[in-house]
Amino acid sequence: YRDLHTFELQAPTRLIEWARGNRVCVAGYGQCDGNEILQLIPPPTLLTKETQGLCPERDFKVECGGFSERPVYSLKYVPDTSLLVTSGPPDSSLQVWQVSAEDSDVIKSVSTIATENGTGQSWAKIATISARAPWVLHGSRLDRVQITEVESRKNVYTAAIQGNEELGSLAFLDCNLLLLCCATGQLCLADTRQPQSLVEAVPAPSAPCSEHWCMGTRHAAQGSEPSSQPVARLSSRGLLALTDLRKTSEFLALAKARVPSPGSGAEFLCVSWAPALEGYLAVSGFDGTVHVYDTQSWDSSGKEAEPIFVHKGHIFGGAGGSRDPPLVTVHTWHLQKPRTLLSAASDGSLHVWDWVQPCGKC
Repeated sequence: YRDLHTFELQAPTRLIEWARGNRVCVAGYGQCDGNEILQLIPPPTLLTKETQGLCPERDFKVECGGFSERPVYSLKYVPDTSLLVTSGPPDSSLQVWQVSAEDSDVIKSVSTIATENGTGQSWAKIATISARAPWVLHGSRLDRVQITEVESRKNVYTAAIQGNEELGSLAFLDCNLLLLCCATGQLCLADTRQPQSLVEAVPAPSAPCSEHWCMGTRHAAQGSEPSSQPVARLSSRGLLALTDLRKTSEFLALAKARVPSPGSGAEFLCVSWAPALEGYLAVSGFDGTVHVYDTQSWDSSGKEAEPIFVHKGHIFGGAGGSRDPPLVTVHTWHLQKPRTLLSAASDGSLHVWDWVQPCGKC
């Protein structure tokens, strides 16, 4: 490691979200009432773009917080606002939160976005954007995807999609293009300017029906087409498929992540592209580790890929007291520091780590 920071939270955490001012938002997912939502101030070394060596302050600090009466399974910061949107069981409704001003330390609930026929539906996957207005893209199944204006709670788009497949992930590619990943691995591309149209991208590789998929997208560079960035899909048995949305007739690459005893469970699957490193992605959700891969040498053979770094800190440095080894529930990349990641685990541990570039890769 080049650097490692740890912080112990009071409850298992499955969310990490960057907010304005380089703050970090986390939330608990316990089934009981009183799941915490916290906004943390990162250690000072993470607030600068360049490493400044030793620093006396190495811990996160709680800046403000609140409590959710339901488990928080998804949390997104609404860009250019002080709002957070969350979702979680027992239905597909969304909760909107206000991060208070500097003179208060409270994150308070301000509204609920109810969904039509939301009762009985699984919790909603969500994505946010503020290109035109503060919008949230949400849905639990393919035929229930919509965009809602966060502050007014007005529905601004409903996708006209046939099929009720469960959603694994969804994302804004830009303010017009939406990408949906079904739990079966199928990708669907939708355009808000053409509500009745839907483009099916390449289906998932042949896999058992019990397999569950999620996806990771990368923001396009300024001036480039949003569909020019590759999409990574991850299955519950560790298969990774890279797709170019401009050429969906074939895969860019196929590989097998080095994960232990892969199964059909998918609750914490997470794959993400590095925002500041070309071709690097991270994978977690199978055990207490986070794997980082360089995809630039991958081909379509589907052979096992060798990670360039494995973070095992949650296994050896967790909160302790638990008989079961911790499971990494989520990870995310630092927005400016190329090799810095944040990860959280089921024992309440929150880590920030920066690995040393391997020899020959400088």
